[in-house]
Amino acid sequence: MMDEKTLKSAEVLFDMAYAEDIGDGDITTNNLIDSNDVKTAQFVAKEEGVVAGLEVAEMVFRKFDKNLEWKVFMRDGSHVVPGDVIAEFKGTYRGLLTGERKALNFLQRLSGIASYANLCMKEIEGTKVEILDTRKTLPGYRYLDKYAVRMGGASNHRFGLYDMVMIKDNHIQVAGSITKAVEAIRKRIPKSIKIEVETTTIDQVKEALAADVDIIMLDNMRSSMMKECVDIIDRRAKIEASGNMTIKRIRKVAHTGVDYISIGALTHSVKALDISQRIID
Repeated sequence: MMDEKTLKSAEVLFDMAYAEDIGDGDITTNNLIDSNDVKTAQFVAKEEGVVAGLEVAEMVFRKFDKNLEWKVFMRDGSHVVPGDVIAEFKGTYRGLLTGERKALNFLQRLSGIASYANLCMKEIEGTKVEILDTRKTLPGYRYLDKYAVRMGGASNHRFGLYDMVMIKDNHIQVAGSITKAVEAIRKRIPKSIKIEVETTTIDQVKEALAADVDIIMLDNMRSSMMKECVDIIDRRAKIEASGNMTIKRIRKVAHTGVDYISIGALTHSVKALDISQRIID
C-alpha cells in the first residue's frame, strides 16, 4: 500500500490535473451521457510490464463517484502481459469517461517506471548490487516516482537535498578539496547523516577514502577503472556507480564489485506502460 505522504502528493497532483483537463466541465460527456447512467469498466494491459499506481487511479474515480465499486486483479508490483485485466470498477458513466485520462496518465507513467526498474533488476540477478533511483524525477511527482521504483523491485536513493550529504564537483571546487569539504560539513551536521562524495579519478577516490566518508560515488568511469577503485576501497566504504548507466551496461558494472548502481533513466525518461480502459457493460 502507498504511504500517506505519497497519497497526499497524488491528491495535490489530481487537483492540478482536474483544473487543466476539465475546467468548467466535460462538455462532450455531460451533453451525451445521462447523469444517472452506471457502467462497468476495466483496465487492461496492452503490453508486458509491472503495474504501479492503482491506488491513485482509484482515488481519481472516487473524486467523481464516491460510491465507486473497485476490484483489483493485479496489485501494484504484479507482472502483467497483454490482455491481463488489471482492475474492474463500476460507477457513473460520466465519472468513468471524465476520469479516464487522468487515471491512466498516473497509472501508465508509474507502471512504466516500475517496468523499467524491474528490467534493470533482472539484469543484475545473481549479484548483491542494489539499483537506485536519483532526484531526476518529474517535478511534483517525486513521492509517486520513487514509489513506482520500489514496486519494480529497485531501491530509493536520497529523497531530497535535506536527508543526505552529497558532495559533488561544484562543492569540491568551492571548498578547495574533498578533504576540506568533508571537514566543513562534519562540523555542521549530526553524525547520523551519511556523507557521500562524487569522484571521477583514482586520486579523488583515495582522498575520499582518507576522509572516511560513508559512500564513494564512481562517476562516469570505465568499468575497468571502477574495478580498480573497488580494489582500492576494499570495503572500507560503500561504493556507488553512476553516470551513463544504461540497461545494456549495468550487468558488467555490477560485476566490478560496487554496492549500488544509480540510474537516472528510471524516472527522467520513462516510457509509459500501455494500458487501456474499456467499458464492458
